[in-house]
Amino acid sequence: MNRKLKSIPEFRSEAEERRFWETHASSDYVDWNKAERVRLPNLKPSTTSISLRLPVTLLDRIKIAANKRDVPYQSLIKTWLAEKTGKN
Repeated sequence: MNRKLKSIPEFRSEAEERRFWETHASSDYVDWNKAERVRLPNLKPSTTSISLRLPVTLLDRIKIAANKRDVPYQSLIKTWLAEKTGKN
């Protein structure tokens, strides 16, 4: 199926581009059948800080488990959460 693709407009800012793609289908602008997979090895995922209250005894057990694995307890918590949610 050969259909005419719309041209992607020029954007003045990332926010303007984000608003555009939130309201427009990319398939009207990109032929995804010709897309190629790329690897971006230096891309860092966005993160945000959270505050989490844990019972002292639970935190102590987590710290002991982290110490046995020789990793920071915060990293162990992130690993466990990723495993539990299936997002490794």
